[in-house]
Amino acid sequence: MRTPLKLLVALAGASLVGSATVVHSTSTPFLKRLKIAASPQTLAAAAASAQGGGPLDGLNADQLAAFEEGRGEFSSIETAEGGLGPVFNGESCSTCHTAGGLGGASTITVTRFGREVSGKFDPLDSKGGSLLQAKAIHPAAQEHVPAEANVVAKRITTPLFGAGLIESIDDLTIQINALIPKGDGISGRAHMVTDVVSGKQRVGRFGWKAQQATLLAFSGDAYVNEMGITNRFFPKENAPNGNLALLAEYDKVPDIEDAVDPATGRSDIDASADFMRYLAAPQQQRATASSLAGGLLFNLINCSGCHTPVLFTGYNKVAALSFKPVPLLSDLLLHDMGALGDGIVQGAATGKELRTPPLWGLRLRGPYLHDGRATTVDAAIRAHDGEAAAVRKRYVALPAAQQKQLLDYLNSN
Repeated sequence: MRTPLKLLVALAGASLVGSATVVHSTSTPFLKRLKIAASPQTLAAAAASAQGGGPLDGLNADQLAAFEEGRGEFSSIETAEGGLGPVFNGESCSTCHTAGGLGGASTITVTRFGREVSGKFDPLDSKGGSLLQAKAIHPAAQEHVPAEANVVAKRITTPLFGAGLIESIDDLTIQINALIPKGDGISGRAHMVTDVVSGKQRVGRFGWKAQQATLLAFSGDAYVNEMGITNRFFPKENAPNGNLALLAEYDKVPDIEDAVDPATGRSDIDASADFMRYLAAPQQQRATASSLAGGLLFNLINCSGCHTPVLFTGYNKVAALSFKPVPLLSDLLLHDMGALGDGIVQGAATGKELRTPPLWGLRLRGPYLHDGRATTVDAAIRAHDGEAAAVRKRYVALPAAQQKQLLDYLNSN
């Protein structure tokens, strides 16, 4: 039986709070769009008190510099003059990633929609689907869920702590783990996606549907779909509910908005990806007798059938990411969650499938589940369905004292 593992990566803190100043970013040649950025004093004060948001241990000077540059970009606030919109969900990466420190989760939700007819899902691309951009730089461009949609789902922000370690897990490691029998009808599968960065088929691992395989692709996708900033991997602007006339009227900044610096081949999405890549993993709290007992129960009732306690990175040119244990408590696979599915099809992920969310850092976030419906971890477990139904039943059947031990274990992560 596998025993609980203590996280090996320490974390320092940084979070975005306090005042901001309007700047023309000139710290590097490629950061030239008009933005609002946190002052150095604000970031320094935040670093002293936040629970997360610091760099991985073992980074060299160049990597630490890239992390700091990326933190500034991740925190900066986009403006309409710099390309924000015309429709968007947030003005900054930090808008939705602050719980427990910069790069964490939040209670903010986004809306997905589509239309299902006779078992076939239509993302309603022509109506701006499947992601609703809830804000606009002008009221006339405001998006709404179209009347044709009969599937509407909410998704909460996922945390990014330890994202570089997750990215560094080899595809083959995830695929081999999927082949190991887990019992209880658990049959997770890797979501094979086309990575826009390399053009290759890769195992997806980021997002509720494991729809992105690399942090640079994840960054580029977020810039265009959450902030309306076109970039070299996602050069097409989102038209408000698919209305090209409205796009022409309110999109006045020439694409590509996140321009590449010809001297470096980099742009803002690269800096943001570096921040995520070098972001420390969540630190596990000191074990107690109760949490240790809960860890044993976690394995005994087969929570570990989906929430694999630890995976390992492969070789990486960054020493801090190379051949490291990653105690993320996830297999990063898609599982049929039955009634808990959100109904949204993305890539090869069906409406009932969701990626197993990593549980490290669980105490730093909430509410829980993909749509935030659960206000407690206990409620989240009780809502599990599909491949997790048998494990849920075992949890519900545990004496209250043992349920508390298992919850203490989860909340120690």
